[in-house]
Amino acid sequence: MSLTGFLLVGLLCLISYVHGYDVGWNNAHATFYGGGDASGTMGGACGYGNLYSQGYGTNTAALSTALFNNGFSCGACFEIKCVNDPKWCLSGSIVVTATNFCPPNNALPNNAGGWCNPPQQHFDLSQPVFQQIAQYRSGIVPVAYRRVPCQKRGGIRFTINGHSYFNLVLITNVGGAGDVHAVSIKGSKTGWQPMSRNWGQNWQSNSYLDGQSLSFQVTASDGRTVISNNVAPAGWSFGQTFSGGQFP
Repeated sequence: MSLTGFLLVGLLCLISYVHGYDVGWNNAHATFYGGGDASGTMGGACGYGNLYSQGYGTNTAALSTALFNNGFSCGACFEIKCVNDPKWCLSGSIVVTATNFCPPNNALPNNAGGWCNPPQQHFDLSQPVFQQIAQYRSGIVPVAYRRVPCQKRGGIRFTINGHSYFNLVLITNVGGAGDVHAVSIKGSKTGWQPMSRNWGQNWQSNSYLDGQSLSFQVTASDGRTVISNNVAPAGWSFGQTFSGGQFP
């Protein structure tokens, strides 16, 4: 290989590593839940609530313990394809967003019902998206998966819940790596303050920020950061949602 070719390969590998995406495929299994209309997938351990109104639709997955990362994987996107089972597999692949947790069932063995038990890597897909890669009657299929960038329309959304001295901000519609690992908030009368993750993608600040315009700094798992300045005006109210910047 020429020096130019070697440097190009090295650069591509570095870019893949820096942005947190694995160019290779990993092995796992997939099942489905939530019914034919995916109504049973609403809510979930990531806190997104109504997946339709939040823009996630039915291309969603609940992750096993090994993949869920205690909730830090919420919002990550995965490309999945059915493999090595010609009886049940369909051609093509899907891209899903992690929106829920598939809990372990330690009363059952890993290969007979305890699909999400550690250390199994498992995706419990919404039924509609599962049926794009496998036949319904299969129940469970072997799959290959890889992390991919999330393609989202519009900006990152910030839904402000809670009350004075307890600002609970749900962060949704995150592009790029998708999974948020750090958030800071700034009022028009304060400096930047780190928020703590309460659960899923709900981030908490105990500062009194009523009557101040709010800015947010969001850092994803790949280390990239987007700053959304003054996305909530001074007259914001609890329960409102505001749109900010987005990862390219």
